[in-house]
Amino acid sequence: MTRIAVLCGTGMSSLADDFILSGKNVVTYIRASSEWGDVPLNLVKTNHGEIVIIDRHHSLKGSRTAPHEIEHRANVHAAASTDPKLIISINSVGSMNDELPPGNIGIAGDVLDLSIRPWSFHDDDSHFDRTSPFDEKAISIATKALSTQEGVVIKNLIVAQCVGPQFETAVEIDALEKLGADVVGMTLGPEQRLVCETGIPHLALCCSSNWAAGREPGDPIAPIDHHSVDAIAGTLRSRISKCLDSLIQLY
Repeated sequence: MTRIAVLCGTGMSSLADDFILSGKNVVTYIRASSEWGDVPLNLVKTNHGEIVIIDRHHSLKGSRTAPHEIEHRANVHAAASTDPKLIISINSVGSMNDELPPGNIGIAGDVLDLSIRPWSFHDDDSHFDRTSPFDEKAISIATKALSTQEGVVIKNLIVAQCVGPQFETAVEIDALEKLGADVVGMTLGPEQRLVCETGIPHLALCCSSNWAAGREPGDPIAPIDHHSVDAIAGTLRSRISKCLDSLIQLY
């Protein structure tokens, strides 16, 4: 039976609940321990396989952990400890690509991570290849699954990593676009670095939840509101769920 692990956040905190509401799946709540902290997991058993869902913003205090405070090592270690065939990052992103307006889902092809904080499971002289960070087979399956729902799917997106919790300035977005970025987010960079160290194939689905700063058509000074971002990302859950189902069946 195929098992995949999912790391999700903004707009996706109820992803496990969606599988419960379908009435066809069994969800088990478990907790994974590591030297970097405990992580709550939702293990969803479907007719086609198992999905381990981790809310990357989880907090033992009940409040949501801000992006710059997430302990990514704990999350990725927890995902890898379930022995999945594939780890999937679902990331809410701001778009600077006219072909990926808010409300659409794209697929990452690479990461532009210039943040200064290092992320690794290792303190020795270990090095890991990141020439091709995402799995082509998973990209192909996800592309076909999403295309049945929204037509043309934009893939090979370059995802710029910023630290947060503040959204970027318009000038920062201009600079990132000149460097080749299509979208910008606050969590994929660390996750990809750590997943590559596990040796488990990785896929990243980019949920366009807002125009990046200065990119709102007709209103370049439009502010970005996190509640609106969360709401738009939340509308994409059903499409994400169907894509995950295809990945379980076909990967």
